[in-house]
Amino acid sequence: MSDFFWCKTCLNMSTRPRISFDEKGSCNACQWSEEKKELDWKKRLLELENILSKHKNKSTYDCVIPVSGGKDGTYVTDQLKNKYNINPLCVTVKPALELDIGKKNLDNFLKKGVDHIHVTPNLKVMSILDRIGFLDYGQGYYGWMIAVHSAPSIIASLLNIKLIFYGEDGEVEYGGTNKYKYVPIYKIDHQKKVFLNNAYENVIKKSGIEDKDLYWFKFPEKNTENIDITHYSYFENWDPYRNYMVAKEKYNLVDETSNNVGTFTNFAHNDQALSALHYYLMYIKFGFGRATQDAGIEIRRGAMTREQAKNLVKLYDGIFPEQHLNHYINYFQISEGDFFKNIDKWANRDLFSKTNKGWKPKFKIT
Repeated sequence: MSDFFWCKTCLNMSTRPRISFDEKGSCNACQWSEEKKELDWKKRLLELENILSKHKNKSTYDCVIPVSGGKDGTYVTDQLKNKYNINPLCVTVKPALELDIGKKNLDNFLKKGVDHIHVTPNLKVMSILDRIGFLDYGQGYYGWMIAVHSAPSIIASLLNIKLIFYGEDGEVEYGGTNKYKYVPIYKIDHQKKVFLNNAYENVIKKSGIEDKDLYWFKFPEKNTENIDITHYSYFENWDPYRNYMVAKEKYNLVDETSNNVGTFTNFAHNDQALSALHYYLMYIKFGFGRATQDAGIEIRRGAMTREQAKNLVKLYDGIFPEQHLNHYINYFQISEGDFFKNIDKWANRDLFSKTNKGWKPKFKIT
């Protein structure tokens, strides 16, 4: 992996899974950003209206919306409920290492009035799945991610709801597969392959947990062929900062008092402590972390130059979330020494060298 490079427009690295570049060296996220300026959004709006009309249910809920209390699920709920008169059922999967600010934001969101199911899966089972994800795949909240995708489908199947709305398609918006760039609807198989990195069956099998204890982690096998899954970002020019402002002004979203660890922003992914570990692992595996991703968003929306972004990435990317270390080792039931041995296992030696202060990049962003 020595032949890595950066997008000429943003700072996406060629190491990002499933990313692609054009002959000018621009990543597909930046290509999409430019394409959106000329896209026929009226056509996509008509697609949205047809999907909503197809799934409008006079006797029950029209759709399921997974929410955490953060900006994106809040924005999607606001738009569907208030702009399109859709009756949604919101679903939250409780994370393992929940943060107080996340609890407050979810509470503020619910106070505005929406039907909601708060799923608390077996936390012991989740910890086992998360531990396997951390040790075997370098993904610290893999069990929770399973439930984020399986629980909405379980509830939709049980209540005969045929439409699930997630917020953004990160593959299209930030660089990844373009398979659903022009297709609004996908099915459960796509969730397993892309969003769960094709490791779902292996993690479940390795856990050795009986099916009766895996209820919220097993995708439904019946009544799923007619469930349509989509991202709201398909239907409009997606803007995470706009979503944040709507959530803050209308739903009292609370920011962190300072920047989140590993980035220069303070208003996203505030629901759980494992998010910071996720982004740190992403950094040592691929060479880019949360600051790079946030900088790309700011560049593409015209709020930051590439040079400004480079300076912020140098300052913030790759900072280890030291404040959560004790929570991590207690949660994974692992010694501090073994915890960092596993961290080291996932470090990309082509990109980093080990020092007494941790993993330091060999590269310089160009």
